[in-house]
Amino acid sequence: MLTQKQPQLIAGQGLHWSAQRIFSVVTQIIILLISVLLLTNVIITLGERRLQEDWATQRYSELQSVGTLIADKVSFQQFRTQMFANDELLKRYLTIPSEVRQLKLQQSWEVMIRNIPELLDIALFDPQGKYKFSTTNDFSRDPLPPSLLGGARNMGGNEVYTSPLEFTPIKGKLEPYLYQLAWLENPDQSVRGYLLTYQSMSRMLKSIKPAYSSAESPLMMLDTQGLLYAGAESKPTINRIPDTMGGSLRQTYPALWRKMAMSNFGQFHGDDATFVYLKIELTTQYETRREYYLVSYVRNDAIAELFSEWRNILIVGAVVLTLLALALILLSHSYRIGQRSREYSIELAHRLFHQDIGCVIINDKNRVMTANEKAAELLCLPLDELQDRNLQRILQFENEQYAEVAAQLEANNKWQGVIDFDSPGGSHLAITVTSSPRRSRQEKYYLVTFEDVSQLRKVQHQAKLNELLNDNAIPCALVQANGMLELANQAFMQLVSIHDIQGKNLTDLLNNDLSSQWPRITQQILLQGSWKGQILCDPNSKENTCLQATLKGHLDAAGEIEHIVCTLEQAQKRALLQDTGDFIPHRSAILVNLRDLDDYFKSLSPVSREHSSLLLIDITAESMLSHMSDIGQLENRQREVEIHILRTLPVNYQMSHWQLGKLIVILPDTCSDDAHHFAVKSLNGLNEIGLGTGICMGIASYQTGQNLEQYLSNAEVALKRAKQIGEQNICQAFTRQN
Repeated sequence: MLTQKQPQLIAGQGLHWSAQRIFSVVTQIIILLISVLLLTNVIITLGERRLQEDWATQRYSELQSVGTLIADKVSFQQFRTQMFANDELLKRYLTIPSEVRQLKLQQSWEVMIRNIPELLDIALFDPQGKYKFSTTNDFSRDPLPPSLLGGARNMGGNEVYTSPLEFTPIKGKLEPYLYQLAWLENPDQSVRGYLLTYQSMSRMLKSIKPAYSSAESPLMMLDTQGLLYAGAESKPTINRIPDTMGGSLRQTYPALWRKMAMSNFGQFHGDDATFVYLKIELTTQYETRREYYLVSYVRNDAIAELFSEWRNILIVGAVVLTLLALALILLSHSYRIGQRSREYSIELAHRLFHQDIGCVIINDKNRVMTANEKAAELLCLPLDELQDRNLQRILQFENEQYAEVAAQLEANNKWQGVIDFDSPGGSHLAITVTSSPRRSRQEKYYLVTFEDVSQLRKVQHQAKLNELLNDNAIPCALVQANGMLELANQAFMQLVSIHDIQGKNLTDLLNNDLSSQWPRITQQILLQGSWKGQILCDPNSKENTCLQATLKGHLDAAGEIEHIVCTLEQAQKRALLQDTGDFIPHRSAILVNLRDLDDYFKSLSPVSREHSSLLLIDITAESMLSHMSDIGQLENRQREVEIHILRTLPVNYQMSHWQLGKLIVILPDTCSDDAHHFAVKSLNGLNEIGLGTGICMGIASYQTGQNLEQYLSNAEVALKRAKQIGEQNICQAFTRQN
């Protein structure tokens, strides 16, 4: 019998299948299939590898037999070469040479060549190593190497010299051969001549058994440098094996060659085939050793074909075991689900019921059957008092109001609403009543949830107050960093004559010049936090049509502009401002470093830049900076000069700091004469208030292709001239176009 850890909530709570259990079954089935596939593949691979190793062991024994037979053949050929050297016909010819004896000797040699398959040719050389005659013309007639002649040789008497393997063309094919040299000596050990016999290695191998040159196990012979001397009669069945005589295995199959070079025998399992190799020694002489490799291989797909019967048996066995394991998994999970689903369902319902949301379950008679602690806390009632209470009294509904709730539940099986309780905190509860589907022979239940939405109500009320506060006569808007509108009040929309802010940009709504100056404005907002300026100005109108715009930036956590608050106010007339005497300048956009000025300079339109001028102002008087304590005095003087110039600075002009005591003013769309007039006017205004002493100004015009640094350098030239003149303190330079 099952033991329930949590009490049952309602009698109608039944048993259900778990989706997690189904997912577990699917996962175990997938893991089983993957495991069976991997295990079967590993067994098949190990079986094929074991078959390869068995083949390699058998083939290695065959290679040992072949190597022994080749060494015996070479030793026998040395004995046969010595017999040819002791032949009576050869001795007669060497004693008394004549054409008749030479003909008989050659005929005797031809008979031997026809009867001995490995013997290709017999040649005779004189004591100086020069060629005399031979039975065929297939081999070179060059003199013998000096190392085999006279006193330079280390061998003689009855010894026979065996050469390394070489190639020669015979009947259009390269034939691997070796030659054996016997010294023909007089009784006093003087050399009478040299006898050479040429032996075919390919014919020698064809005469050796077992299983040589079969299609399943080909045989190759290579030297210690990796060159192929035998085994290329038929095209190899794999790609990386040399297919011509003299081909290099070192170049075509470096991995196999490295394995062979490290040992005298062994196995190599490649991607396409399994190789077996053995180093053999044909003969040992005083200075050289004749060592070669015998190599055989079998293709992996050939091994797979031999193993195909066992592979089919393994696959059938794996399928049967997999089906049995699948049946076992399904049966075991079905049994465990049937035994534990009820316990899991009760635990899940209990956990959901006791969350942070108030929950109450009532029956079809509107009586509370159970409730959680959160519901008692929200309703301000003890948990015990909620039992068997009427839902209508809990919600404090009138009869008509509760009848409407019941009607909606009957029609839609759900009702939602918000109730304001008369409590000291003034709490607001969002209530949702949901009915359970009626089952046969079971009563109907309702789930009532309570959620505290007091904070939400406060936020909504605050948002309503903010909306009322924003609905005033001052046009204001909230824009993004790129100028796109997000929010705007009714006064702003009436001012710019729009009905919807969707897809609208502030720079397009105000005036055409603001779009080109927007990068400079955002740069100043990023540096100083705000920007002020006059926009929507009509210079030809007598009425005051200028608006004072204030842009205040709000930065995000990364220090980038997130939102900009734009407010528009009617600007005062300039004449009225001048009459007031001391007033605040109409703009305060003084750039603080040369980089900001360069950004402003690059943001100008090409026409404004081409027809611009640059004014460089030096406010350092001769009596200043005589001591380090005068720096503060110079800073105050510079601040006063800036404020005075800003009062009369046109909207499109831009002022910037450069150095202590020096200011820069860029004058777009201004010729040199107008710039000079502006400089004279500014200097006269400074003289009127006693700030013009020691001030010098240099003016330069823009030259095509200049950057700001070159532009400023030209203005410095003009400033130096102004200091040298000492009369009007204003000078121009580079004001004519080249």
